[in-house]
Amino acid sequence: MTVTDISAAPKSRSRVFIDDELAFVLYKGELQRYGIEIGGEVSAAAYDEICGKLLPRRAKMRALHLLKDRRYTVIEMQKKLQQCGYAPAVIEMVLEYLQSYGYVDDEQYARDYVACHIGTRSHRYIRESLRAKGIPCEITDVIYSEATGGGEEAEELEERQIRRLLEKKKYDPATADIKERQRLFASLCRRGYRPEHVRRCLAG
Repeated sequence: MTVTDISAAPKSRSRVFIDDELAFVLYKGELQRYGIEIGGEVSAAAYDEICGKLLPRRAKMRALHLLKDRRYTVIEMQKKLQQCGYAPAVIEMVLEYLQSYGYVDDEQYARDYVACHIGTRSHRYIRESLRAKGIPCEITDVIYSEATGGGEEAEELEERQIRRLLEKKKYDPATADIKERQRLFASLCRRGYRPEHVRRCLAG
């Protein structure tokens, strides 16, 4: 395994390329410890220690540090570790560890997110927000349905939200003109509310 390049990385680290592919990111002291230099060879023992022990331990500590401030979905944590320069194999090991202890749990994340926003956000808003975080819509739909009772109860919940928003805007269906109705209709639809629900609420 030949080191073909070493380039600077953030936080006094260096990207190490082996056979023209990014292998790992190390601190300068670690480059010296393992004798890594351009044109040199990385022994199998050193490579295994770096990729099997050093980096997984460091990535695990980084992940646990991130989790002190907030919760993450699997995809969010994966992206964070990728930004730190960890190889896919190392990230996979860390994610397996986090999931095995429940530190990262997409279903629980979705349940907590739904519980927090169900009274103020539309189903579609919640669905799209969680999808952006890597949680499949199918999971969100099931959790949302369980939380609202589904069917008519879910529709009534969203209509109550729409009416509260209209009240805040001091909307009066008896005096509102076409422009105001159109503006509010577009605004509420952007929030993810169904057009038919919005029309019904705007009608009074």
